[in-house]
Amino acid sequence: MNPFAGMGGALGLKGTDGQSLAIARAQGAIPVAGPKARRALRVLAARAPKSEVVTIPGALGADWLDGLDLTTTVLNPAISTGTAEDTRDAVRTLLAAGCELIVFAGGDGTARDIAAIAPPELALLGIPSGVKMHSAVFAISPEAAGGIWAEIETNPSQIDWMNNAEIVDIDESSLRLGRLSPRIFSHVRVPIARNRMQASKGGPRQDWSQMMHSAAAEIAAEMEPETLYIIGPGTSAMAVPEALALRSTLLGVDAIRNRRLVARDASRGELEALAGQGEVRIVLGITGRQGFLLGRGNQQISPELIARAGFKGLIVLASEPKLLALAQPALWVDTGDPTLDAELEGFAQIRTGAGRRLMMRVRKAN
Repeated sequence: MNPFAGMGGALGLKGTDGQSLAIARAQGAIPVAGPKARRALRVLAARAPKSEVVTIPGALGADWLDGLDLTTTVLNPAISTGTAEDTRDAVRTLLAAGCELIVFAGGDGTARDIAAIAPPELALLGIPSGVKMHSAVFAISPEAAGGIWAEIETNPSQIDWMNNAEIVDIDESSLRLGRLSPRIFSHVRVPIARNRMQASKGGPRQDWSQMMHSAAAEIAAEMEPETLYIIGPGTSAMAVPEALALRSTLLGVDAIRNRRLVARDASRGELEALAGQGEVRIVLGITGRQGFLLGRGNQQISPELIARAGFKGLIVLASEPKLLALAQPALWVDTGDPTLDAELEGFAQIRTGAGRRLMMRVRKAN
C-alpha cells in the first residue's frame, strides 16, 4: 500500500508525487489510502474468510488487516517510508514468495512503479486511492476491488483475464501548469470484471466545443444570486466560467458567486469556507471513457459539500460523443462516503447543448 496516495486530492495538488507530498504534509493532509484499503479487505474477509494475504509490515500493509478474518503472512523487505523504491522492493519480495496477484492501494504512480518490475504473467488489481487514476488496472471502488479479490480466491477458474490493460500516468509538473499530458507506460494483466473495473481514460477527442459553449452559456444565464457554484476540472465544466468571461483553471476546482470568480484552484477547506451556510451547486464534467462524475481528480469537493448540493444540485455537461464512447453505459460516483454514494444514485440530465439533454444512470462505484 502506498500510504501517501491521494493525500493531495483534497488540497487540489493534482497528485502526491515528489514535491506535492511535502506540500500535502505541510498543509496537514490526511492519509486516505489506508482506510480505502481497509474497505476492500473487509469485503474480502466477509466473502472469502480465511483467505491468505501475503503482505509487508506496518502502515504499508499488515496494519490494515488487523482484526479481520483473514490468514496473514507478513514478509520483511527492507522498506521504511513508502517511497517508490519501497514499493518496488515490496513487490520484489512478494514475487520471490510466489505471489501471482498483487493487490495495491494507490494511484497511477503506484501502478507505474509496480508495472515497471512486473513480469508478464503477474496479475494486478488496484484499490482506487490516488488523485490521478487513469489506468485500467483499478476497480471502480474499494468495495468492488474486495469483491473481485474474493471471487479470485473462491472461484479462480471462473475469472477471465485481460493481458493488455493500460498503465497511464500524467506528469504532475505539466498538470500544475494546466497541461494534460497522458502517456501509456506499459500493459499489464488484470481481471475482467464488467461494471467493476474502470477503463483507461482516453480516446479520440471530437470538436463539439460549440455545443458545449451553448450549454455553458445556458447554465451561466440560470445562475442564482448568492449561490456558490463549484466548478469541477476539465474542459466541459470550464466552459461555464468561460461563458462569463472568467479566467478559470483547467485541472483545478474553481468557485463562482454572483457571476464573479471567488476562488481558483481551490482546496477542500477553501471551498467549505466559501460555502458557509449558503446554497451550493456543483458543475461537473465526466472523465473520458471511464464515466466518473465524482472521485477522480475532483476530491477537493468534499462529501459534505456534495450532500449540501444534493442530487438536484449537480449540473453535468458532456458532449454526446463522449457519452456514447463510455466503456459502460453509466456515470459513477465514488465520494469516499458509501452512504452518500447510494443517495446519489438515480437518473441525471446531462447537458449536451442549449436545450439539449440526455438521461444517464448515476451509480455508486462498488
